[in-house]
Amino acid sequence: MQHFAKKRFGQNFLVDTSVINNIVDSIQPAADDIMIEIGPGLGAMTKPLLSRLDQLNVIELDRDIIPKLIRNCAIANPENKLKLIVNECDVLKFNFPEFHALLTKNNNAVDVKKLRIVGNLPYNISTPVLFLLLKHRQLIDDLHFMLQKEVVDRIVATPGIKSYGRLSVMLQTYFTTQALFEVPPYAFEPAPKVTSAILRLQPNTQFENEINDFSLYEKLIRQAFSQRRKTLKNTLKDTCSVEQIKQANLSPAQRAEELSISDFVNLYRTIA
Repeated sequence: MQHFAKKRFGQNFLVDTSVINNIVDSIQPAADDIMIEIGPGLGAMTKPLLSRLDQLNVIELDRDIIPKLIRNCAIANPENKLKLIVNECDVLKFNFPEFHALLTKNNNAVDVKKLRIVGNLPYNISTPVLFLLLKHRQLIDDLHFMLQKEVVDRIVATPGIKSYGRLSVMLQTYFTTQALFEVPPYAFEPAPKVTSAILRLQPNTQFENEINDFSLYEKLIRQAFSQRRKTLKNTLKDTCSVEQIKQANLSPAQRAEELSISDFVNLYRTIA
């Protein structure tokens, strides 16, 4: 039952056992965690996760790979098949609130644990998936993703660094971001042309009560970085006035890449 990687799904299968164990050890799964794995593929991470969990939900779009995934998990441990729940769908269409609500109903519990989500995200869907989960952050305990190193560098970037941008600000506003370690191309089959890295995101409520309109905040950040070399006075002319920029204790001559998360939150408060 050999499976050939499909380019349209961005498939690169992790095969290096030491890297797999390092990732799972970094996640530190507890038996009763409510964990979801996105894009399990042939089960490289699924199998060690199942050995530590009472149950594991996976989201897989490639219907051809699902029987092989189930078979691989069953071979590794016959009990794994009973603990594995496969959701055949596009992760961008998966209803996370409904999934969590169903768990709440089934467990008859007032305080149901939040979701722990892991996965190897292809480059072409990494940003949409991150923004989808950002909107469902209240349901999430933590996220551990393997992404292209370039994307992880953007997410954890600080002001003044070239890679600091919209993705950095939006995720750092609501999450504590941490790059854990790099994963070389030879750890995959087929080997990609780029280095990957493991990212950890943990919800951070520091600014939650200060941002009441997520869409307005997102619009502000998107507009601020729409023309990176231009000053706030020019990029934000349709969003806020020079007076509002000054009211946030910022200079209209500054560029978006110079502003901290707190600066952006203060600027949002002047227009909200």
